[in-house]
Amino acid sequence: MAGREVQYGVALENFTPYPAEPSIDGIMDYAARAEALGFHSAWVWDHILLGTRRPFPFLEALSTLAALAVRTSRLRLGTGVCVLPLRNPVVLAKVLASVDHLSKGRLILGVAAGWYTREFEACGVPFTERGKIFVRNLDIVKRFWTEPQVEGAIDGFTFNGAVMLPRPVQRPRPPIFLGGYVDTVFKRIVRHGDGWLTYFYTPDSFRKAWARLHDLAREGGRDPAELRNVSQLPICVARTFEEADRGIRDFIGRYFDVAPWSESTPDSAIRGTPDQCAEQLARHIQAGVEHIVFVPADYRTSQLELIAREVIPRLRGMATGATA
Repeated sequence: MAGREVQYGVALENFTPYPAEPSIDGIMDYAARAEALGFHSAWVWDHILLGTRRPFPFLEALSTLAALAVRTSRLRLGTGVCVLPLRNPVVLAKVLASVDHLSKGRLILGVAAGWYTREFEACGVPFTERGKIFVRNLDIVKRFWTEPQVEGAIDGFTFNGAVMLPRPVQRPRPPIFLGGYVDTVFKRIVRHGDGWLTYFYTPDSFRKAWARLHDLAREGGRDPAELRNVSQLPICVARTFEEADRGIRDFIGRYFDVAPWSESTPDSAIRGTPDQCAEQLARHIQAGVEHIVFVPADYRTSQLELIAREVIPRLRGMATGATA
């Protein structure tokens, strides 16, 4: 859908490759600088535990959002993405509603079913049932956010006039984006969500998947124009393409495991001079991306500065689906 103004956010370093550990002070300062530079949103990653031989120390996502809510005043605050089956949905509804109050209505909820088997085993959640648990948990969260009281039995949960107050500041509720790659996820978006949050997609892959989601929306009786999207993209701005390419590939190799069976790829990285980065981003915008979340190389503040001062101004005025 052409004509929507593009928004720009940043991912935060609430996990690191071992032996480094994430710094809460560093995260707060980074988010404050992003806000001062005019970014629209800041996003945290989510795992309870990740890695064995190659562990990744993680600051818990929702606690980190609560701290960010107090430190910032304008940034929208998102989970990119919360592994929904691992959480008790009643407790989760309460925590997220509280974050929405702490932030005065700035929460964006990104959720997914999860993929890391050991994490599910450690949390006592059956991995093979994660899809069913995901749908159940999302339904319970939404009901507590929107219904005066919740009644009935839902797959092991019993609600007898259950009332949860205060509800989120945003009405009828905070926006919900679902992450994932396959038709099963897209059908859940059509039935349960406000849009799609994707990760490391090239413009061509995004365009095809976004068109597929629109087809499924029409088949499911939903207006595709209601749906929104968020795309997480790694980026390195440098003096030359070669320098940026080396930097971003090193960063991705140390921080991320990109699923080989998905459309996600390190080749999605935005890299090069400011002009080259703007040209690459324009192709994502032309493909239909509405909200770009930058994952800057090594989470350097200098990258934030370059993106805000040298790259985004070159895209000023571009709307989703428009040509440069």
